[in-house]
Amino acid sequence: MAIRTKGGLRVTYGFLIEKKRDGGEFSEEEIKAIVDSLLEGSLPSHQLAGLLLAIYFRGMTVTETATFAEELMLSGEVLNLSEIVQPKIAHYAAGGVGDKVPLVLPAIAAACGVVMPAMVGEDENFIIGTLDKLAAVPGFQADGELKEFIEHLAKHGVAYARRHPAITPIDAQIYAMRKETATIPCLPLITASIIARKSAEGAEGLVVDVKWGNGSYIKDVEQAKTLGRAIARACDAFQRKCVVLVTDMNQPLGDSVGTALEIEEAVRFLRTEEGEEDFKQLVLRLGMEVVRLAGVAGSTLSAKQMVQRSLSSGAAFEKFKEILAAQGADISYLDDTEKLPKARYVRKLPSPKRGYVHTINAGMIARGVRLLAERPDGTMDPAVGVSKVIKVGVQIKQGEPLMMIHYNDEKALEAGLEYLRNAYRLAPKRPNAGELIVERIA
Repeated sequence: MAIRTKGGLRVTYGFLIEKKRDGGEFSEEEIKAIVDSLLEGSLPSHQLAGLLLAIYFRGMTVTETATFAEELMLSGEVLNLSEIVQPKIAHYAAGGVGDKVPLVLPAIAAACGVVMPAMVGEDENFIIGTLDKLAAVPGFQADGELKEFIEHLAKHGVAYARRHPAITPIDAQIYAMRKETATIPCLPLITASIIARKSAEGAEGLVVDVKWGNGSYIKDVEQAKTLGRAIARACDAFQRKCVVLVTDMNQPLGDSVGTALEIEEAVRFLRTEEGEEDFKQLVLRLGMEVVRLAGVAGSTLSAKQMVQRSLSSGAAFEKFKEILAAQGADISYLDDTEKLPKARYVRKLPSPKRGYVHTINAGMIARGVRLLAERPDGTMDPAVGVSKVIKVGVQIKQGEPLMMIHYNDEKALEAGLEYLRNAYRLAPKRPNAGELIVERIA
């Protein structure tokens, strides 16, 4: 089937697949024609699959990626936040296990005078999503109209929301096909998708946390670095400010994995600044990047002081409560986290032998928790999860707990235990400590 570009060029879908298969570069007109065909419903699914596979194997240039991002952005609603005078910076994290940063960073940013749209897409979750965690607070609502999303941003500085179907609908269509064709890890498609969606949400700049390891979709550190550089270059071509951190996700971040347990850990940090060092380090660093990119802090030192002050003064915690209350949450559960759902049973996962924790498979822990927590209707039991997770490099004796398991269903426990037990590898010697933040790209 032939398609006509705006310049009058007539090409076939087969020609475009062949062109990319052979290493060719799509013109701006050809990229527009592809997206227009998807909007019209005239691009057959088998040929879309062929296009995605060709892009996966042959890649896209920075110009192609930026053009593709623009066309994806324009395929749906683009939010007009011009009446909001504060700088608008979005945060994107490529999956993660035990990652409480998407919970607390928006509140810190808003407390520092930065507006942060927080519309969460499917690819920003790894087994257990940010909105699953927030749903542990009774009353919280993540679904609403775009007008309401904008009103929350204007009034509170942050709005958490499920990805709205009017935002980059063609990207959503492509993502569904990427799952079918095993092209989820395709770097230019990831890059274009991130830039398109966050720009459509009204962001003027983007702070990206590209996670690599067994608790992420990206397993290889060099691939993560390549993705980070691709995002930074494409943002520059798209005229969006951007900073990328490549971070290690080969063990859970913080000391809990679940929903209510992670909310409790996030609240404890916002109230007292207490928490695991890896979690605190990443929050501080990403917070500094947000306020620097927004221009509300002029130096690294002033950015650090601003973020720390938002925490020590209690402003970030008050902002967190304000944001959730505006979205229907009962904030008495934040003032007193003992009210959050608690599991009927808590048991330890004993270490099978003495030694040092050499490796942890974070993805297996997340899958184990999901098996423990998932109800027949697909929702998550908010009380279920793991806490006091022992980290890589810690010496442990036989029988001492590697983690505490919170559960309500004995049958689900057996299925989850299989993953939790196999997530740990012990060794007689202490492993070399890896860096949490591997690279900064701007």
